[in-house]
Amino acid sequence: MATKKYDEASVTKLRGIEPVQRLPGMYTRTTDPTHIIQEAIDNAADEAFGGHATRIDVTVHRDGSVSVSDNGRGIPVGMHPTEKIPTVQLVFTELHAGAKFSKTAADAAYKFSGGLHGVGVSVTNALSTRLEVEVQREGGVHKMAFADGEVCEKLKRTGAAPKNVSGTLLRIWPNKKYFDSAKVSMPELERIVRSKAVLLPGVVVTLNIEGAREGTETVSRTWSYPEGMKGYLKDLLADVEPVVPIFDGEKYVQEANGFAVGEGAGWAFALVDEIKGYGESYANLIPTPAGGTHEAGLRDGIFEAVKAFAEHHNMMPRGIKLQSDDVWSRTVYFLSAKVLEPQFHGQTKEKLSNRDALKLVSSMVRDPFELWLNSHVEYGRKVAELVIRQAVERSRAVTKVERKKSSSVVMLPEKLTDCESKSIGDNELFLVEGDSAGGSAKQAREKRFQAIYKMRGKALNSWEVKRDLLFSNAEIHDIAVAIGVDPHGENDTPDLSGLRYGKIASMTDADVDGAHIAVLLLTLFYRHFPKLIEGGNIYVACPPLYKLDIPAHGKRPAKKVYALDDEELKSLRERAIDEGVKPDSMQTQRFKGLGEMNPGQLWETTLCPDTRRLLQVRIDDKEKTFELFNMLMSKKESERRCAWMELNGDQVEADV
Repeated sequence: MATKKYDEASVTKLRGIEPVQRLPGMYTRTTDPTHIIQEAIDNAADEAFGGHATRIDVTVHRDGSVSVSDNGRGIPVGMHPTEKIPTVQLVFTELHAGAKFSKTAADAAYKFSGGLHGVGVSVTNALSTRLEVEVQREGGVHKMAFADGEVCEKLKRTGAAPKNVSGTLLRIWPNKKYFDSAKVSMPELERIVRSKAVLLPGVVVTLNIEGAREGTETVSRTWSYPEGMKGYLKDLLADVEPVVPIFDGEKYVQEANGFAVGEGAGWAFALVDEIKGYGESYANLIPTPAGGTHEAGLRDGIFEAVKAFAEHHNMMPRGIKLQSDDVWSRTVYFLSAKVLEPQFHGQTKEKLSNRDALKLVSSMVRDPFELWLNSHVEYGRKVAELVIRQAVERSRAVTKVERKKSSSVVMLPEKLTDCESKSIGDNELFLVEGDSAGGSAKQAREKRFQAIYKMRGKALNSWEVKRDLLFSNAEIHDIAVAIGVDPHGENDTPDLSGLRYGKIASMTDADVDGAHIAVLLLTLFYRHFPKLIEGGNIYVACPPLYKLDIPAHGKRPAKKVYALDDEELKSLRERAIDEGVKPDSMQTQRFKGLGEMNPGQLWETTLCPDTRRLLQVRIDDKEKTFELFNMLMSKKESERRCAWMELNGDQVEADV
């Protein structure tokens, strides 16, 4: 098959907001336009967060457009000093253009904000048929408009603004061709708007919904929570009666002590009986429905306080050990964390990933809650009794599982270091490359629920191995015994009752050899254990390739950060330089393998559930997935594989 011509003209660069329009799913949720509206609301909230705005108004118009206005400082309208276009135009038409990058500078426009990437409202503009912006600033009213992301009405001054009046008004018409549904989700929009009233005390937040027809009444709702988070949590609890009164508070860093001044959290939570816990979390006003490290910090702080109280008052029964889930499964919470440089999983910002946020929030919450429990011993005993009851019930459930399995004794492989728990859903197995890495992982793991299997060398390419001959390979035999499931086909109905781990993850070095081993393991599971992939049991661990040591600078202490690859390392270095760190003062270590990390580093970066990067293996297109695996792994496809490598070789990052 002839390949297409590949020369200098084949290389193109997407400019401005073209990448968003080509691949919108990389920048926002495409189920409906709610998230691109949220980007505009978040910008207004950042103005209020910094103390520059006292009101936010959101209006859903009958034609499907949405307006967002605030009385903040107004987007700058003057000519940008280097780009030579109006600054407001730059904000809406260029990715990575914003005022939220240099947060440590003394005159930074935003010390704390949800925005970081500088792609927020430019994404909103890119995915809208029309966007109008009106800015009141420095005594003037300024307007401009965009169509399909491009300027259609240049910036012009349309009149005078009253003295000391400023603000920004956006009206957005989402482009339905980019979304599964053209309509904004009203329940989600209401939740987003209402939450700002909770998170921004003193700020008036209003949602207006115009009637379906001209002349029909506009419905307006204004939210205010005099009790702040505590009042909102009462709404979340609805008719549920907590075991003890709601505990709320806030605590922020006053002097740099490993964290930046101003970082911290506000919270409200309650312990409940007979229902499963739930709640909401935010990072710099950005909703994080998928949780993240700040939620993990809240969980850790509550758990450590309750555990300390129970032990201090000699309430723990013999043989019972508390776990954080015993507390968390009965907690209803509202959390708002404040982090200087928030890092999120993806542009949709649904999960906070700052590793330091766990320690930050935990340290803010634990001491005040422990003090409260000991100051209200009656309440403390009720909480401890609830949590201990949960631990006892969990222990009984584990005992039942052990009795069920006792009739079938299996000789587990010597290379497997098993975990203590019998709770299949919680247990994790890591398939680790080599004895050195396996030894480090064994020391680093949480032995209660994490097991380590040490592989020797590269796994067999099992793509064309017949199923009845698989066990002739000792490695594959031992892996099957370790996980408790026999090899099977896609159309088989295997016995999964013996499955011993809810998560099974390859954990290999962050280099080419490691990637090869991970592919061989994925081939094994895809070809011979497909029901485990279908059930969501197979994962890939992502250890870092680099450690970057950043020295102390200004009031910021020295810190260590980790990067998965060269691109992330470059991004971390650029951010540090932007903060004022001298390039030559930073030291970079490239890990030659997992065995080179000490147990603490391996735990923090790769094994800790709250700070690791663990990718679940899913199959979206069965036909394309099979074609790709067959082309890459079949011995009969060497010619196609060679042609594919010639065509795509420029995409490979060599690791020589």
